[in-house]
Amino acid sequence: MNYAGIKYCDIANGLGCRTVLFVSGCRNACKGCFQPQTWDFHYGEPFDEKAQEEVLHSLEADYVQGITLLGGEPFEEENQAALVPFMRRVREQYPNKDVWAFTGYIYDKDLIPGGRKYTEYTDELLSMIDILVDGPFMEELKDITLKFRGSRNQRVIDLQKTIQCGKICLAMD
Repeated sequence: MNYAGIKYCDIANGLGCRTVLFVSGCRNACKGCFQPQTWDFHYGEPFDEKAQEEVLHSLEADYVQGITLLGGEPFEEENQAALVPFMRRVREQYPNKDVWAFTGYIYDKDLIPGGRKYTEYTDELLSMIDILVDGPFMEELKDITLKFRGSRNQRVIDLQKTIQCGKICLAMD
C-alpha cells in the first residue's frame, strides 16, 4: 500500500489533536473530491516499516488523541489488507488512543458480508475503529458548515456502539 501523506497534530479530521494517514487508492472517484491525486494506488510513497514506525512514534505524546485513516480510500480491498496488521500494532501499543476512519463507502451496505467492499479483513478493521465517517462525497450536497463531513449524505457513526447495538448509532448530527 502507498500513502499520499501523513499529517501530525491535525485537528480537522477527528476530535482533538491527531495523526492522520492518507492512504493512496480510491475507486469512488467522487465528483468534486478535494484530493483526486489520491485515487491512484501508486501515488505517494510505500507505507513501509519506516513510515509505520514514524506514525507509531507520533502517537506517543499524551496530547495526541488518536489516529485517523482516510485517503484515498482505506476500505479498498488492497488497503484493508495492508491496514489491518498496522492497526493491530496501533491498538496494541496505544489501547487508549481513538481511531477515526473516513470512507466513501456505506457502512451498512458496502462493508457488511456480501457488500461490495467486504473482505476477509473488513470485520477486523472495523473492530479497531471508534468513529466511522461514511458515504461518498456528493458535490450537490456539499455543506461547509458540517463538522467532519463534506456533504449532507455522510454520517458520523459511533462504530463500536453500532456494532454492539446492531443498528446505526450516530456520534453527532
